[in-house]
Amino acid sequence: MAPPNNPVNSILNRLRSSSLDQCFDLCKGKFSVKGCPLLHDVPSNVSFRPFSLVCNETESDAPFPLVQRVKALSHKGGFLGFNTDEPSDSVVNSLGRFADRNFLSIFRFKTWWSTQWVGTSGSDLQMETQWVVLDVPEIKSYVIIIPIIEGGFRSALRPGNDGHVMIFAESGSSHVKSCCFSSIAYVHVSENPFNLMKEAFSAIRVHLNTFKLLEEKSLPSIVDKFGWCTWDAFYLTVEPAGVWQGVKEFADAGVSPRFVIIDDGWQSINNDGDDPNEDAKNLVLGGEQMTARLHRFEECDKFRKYKGGSFLGSNALSFNPQKPKMLITKAIEIEHAVKARDKALQSGATDVSEFETKIKKLKQELDDMFEGEGSGLPNGNRESFDCKGDGFGLKAFTRDLRTEFKGLDDIWVWHALCGAWGGLRPGATHLDCKVVPCNVSPGLDGTMPDLAVDKIVEGGIGLVHPSQADDFFDSMHSHLSESGVTGVKVDVIHTLEYVSEEYGGRVNLAEAYYNGLSSSLSKNFKGTGIISSMQQCNDYFFLGTKQISMGRVGDDFWFQDPNGDPNGVFWLQGVHMIHCAYNSLWMGQIIQPDWDMFQSDHVCAKYHAGSRAICGGPVYLSDSLGCHNFDLIKKLVHPDGTIPKCQRFALPTRDCLFVNPLFDNKSLLKLWNFNKYGGVIGAFNCQGAGWDGKVRRIIGYPQCYKPVTGSVHITDIEWGQCMEAAAMGEAEEYVVYLDQAESLLLLTPKSNPIQVTIQSSSFEIFSFVPVKNLGPIAKFAPIGVTDMFNSGGTIQELDYNETGAAAARLKIKGGGNFRAYSNVAPKTCYLNGTEVAPEWSADGKLKLDLPWTEEANGISDVVFVF
Repeated sequence: MAPPNNPVNSILNRLRSSSLDQCFDLCKGKFSVKGCPLLHDVPSNVSFRPFSLVCNETESDAPFPLVQRVKALSHKGGFLGFNTDEPSDSVVNSLGRFADRNFLSIFRFKTWWSTQWVGTSGSDLQMETQWVVLDVPEIKSYVIIIPIIEGGFRSALRPGNDGHVMIFAESGSSHVKSCCFSSIAYVHVSENPFNLMKEAFSAIRVHLNTFKLLEEKSLPSIVDKFGWCTWDAFYLTVEPAGVWQGVKEFADAGVSPRFVIIDDGWQSINNDGDDPNEDAKNLVLGGEQMTARLHRFEECDKFRKYKGGSFLGSNALSFNPQKPKMLITKAIEIEHAVKARDKALQSGATDVSEFETKIKKLKQELDDMFEGEGSGLPNGNRESFDCKGDGFGLKAFTRDLRTEFKGLDDIWVWHALCGAWGGLRPGATHLDCKVVPCNVSPGLDGTMPDLAVDKIVEGGIGLVHPSQADDFFDSMHSHLSESGVTGVKVDVIHTLEYVSEEYGGRVNLAEAYYNGLSSSLSKNFKGTGIISSMQQCNDYFFLGTKQISMGRVGDDFWFQDPNGDPNGVFWLQGVHMIHCAYNSLWMGQIIQPDWDMFQSDHVCAKYHAGSRAICGGPVYLSDSLGCHNFDLIKKLVHPDGTIPKCQRFALPTRDCLFVNPLFDNKSLLKLWNFNKYGGVIGAFNCQGAGWDGKVRRIIGYPQCYKPVTGSVHITDIEWGQCMEAAAMGEAEEYVVYLDQAESLLLLTPKSNPIQVTIQSSSFEIFSFVPVKNLGPIAKFAPIGVTDMFNSGGTIQELDYNETGAAAARLKIKGGGNFRAYSNVAPKTCYLNGTEVAPEWSADGKLKLDLPWTEEANGISDVVFVF
């Protein structure tokens, strides 16, 4: 056992600086911050060491300014550790207890997905908690405890009895054991919760030296563009003709996507009992592919046998846009019939022949629907060509897409981290691969049951030996790059922890795979062409993000609950927003948050669109063919496929940090962000569903699905978090535009908060713009093109002339209704050099219709002279 924690603290006291005292203190079983008790009954085998005693900054490859920043704040943080009597590959130890103190946490509710949780005691924590922030109002500060990795172990927090916070350290291999942990969790204190996140993860980055912060990396080209993903439109039935039809529908409506993601269904996969050289046939629904394995790196027959030019010119092949829905509907019938048969068997039925007959009939009907359906081949003949050369396959298809749709910059495809859901088929390629059985961590025992986990455990994973990870990813990606694909959506990332027993544990295996992935990205996709997904576990972020700069921050957009929905289709929509908003607090330090796709014709589409408008990431849809709400899409997307994007990623406001916006019956989710010339607050009513730790799933809380009243104030925007925005936060007066209410308010920092009532599954966006005094009389503030949800994002440039004739000069992107506040009518207005007459009213509303001029990329030059 380690010596009692008192002597450790005495060493700490001797090392203290007179000018920068260490903020934390561990003595006689009490862990304190700035003299305020934080954790009580800390076991004697727990130690604390300040950052400066653990981290050697000279060994880090972090940029010098980052190292200096971390060093300057090192007195605010340190590491918790503990010793045990016997080495083990899986250890649980208390860090002490707390009670009656508000906390915010993030925990894994599935292998791949994390979400928010609040409470007041260590016993309120959930399993697989990835960090916890404690509110310490006694010193007007916040403290974060972050379980990290040490050696071959990763860690997480979990609840203990009587308020104890337990830390769980695991290696994932019985061959990797330890009994001594000196830095298994990092603690940090700050007076600002947003600074807290930045400072803490910066310190961990310098300490671990295994990942990079977002500020160190370049972003993917799709980050400020509009796109379309094929998943919900096709599921596994995706094919060239359908993709072409989908892009064409957007282009014909005047909102051309700048990127397309061809999701699951394009790869060459089959099952272990199938012909090793043949693709699995007639797959439709997600779940059917989860035990299948990749048998070649090239695209499946549907894409491999595409003939170049099939959709170009006057003889272009036709496609039935109803085909995907027909296939999906039939597959759902089969799924229901199988469930009915299984239910009958579970009930003791001995004769299920009637069910079997029905299932056989439905499967034959599905097979008949697939017959004769070509994938860009004349007469549907799938065997007419040898499919060699540039005239066929994915390369020909991507070339044709770019030829026809000039604005299509990027074509990305989906793949699982291990190749396919079931990995790579042994013997199918030149790589050393074998099927490895899956062992689910005991830390996941308290998480939500998951079909994907069950399927992966059922089939195991065809795992390429980690020594060949570089070759594995390059083999996939080099072919894609040569075929005109510019990026990948890498999914099912957190399966590695299941298969690490023989490979030195989860940390060792993950490092090999993530390093291989990073190398391939640099070689094949300019280092940035990736969205990471199903990856929301701490060891991914600490090991896999040296190169990756964008990733999903929420679970999938579920247009309905696959398990049956007690509140119709509504209840999961607010849950999705909570995932994204709170995960961005920590993930946004390391990757650009991606809020995922949604469907524009969904009953809650407007609700999702409002959040995507201010999330600060890309906007992309998964609309089915022929199922679009173009009026809604055009409030998010410019005709050229760009978006009026906020300057950074959206985060919950400070007053939302320790509340439950899902089922406390009273709290709104409020998000803050910046535009170039103003701030923005989005207020969303997410009440109606949330996590239930007893049943281990997200359930509906219908009693909470009702209007909620809250308040919004200028100070909800964290102006100081952005150097360029700091000055805007010091304005004497602001114009506030309410997007949904279409109303204009004039406020000062001393004004009362704006009271607002938000209906269920609804929102309001508040744009705050500083008012500029122009000359002795005029006051002016531009709002932007109010046809867009994020009106402030349409203002590209703003310059005030205060000498001579007072004037405001703007460059505005977007066609439609431009609005501004002006207390007096402008003397003159120029639009693209021509004098025009704007509309002005005595209440200060100034309006001007702007054209969309293609040659100018939709940008108008506007001058108001006062």
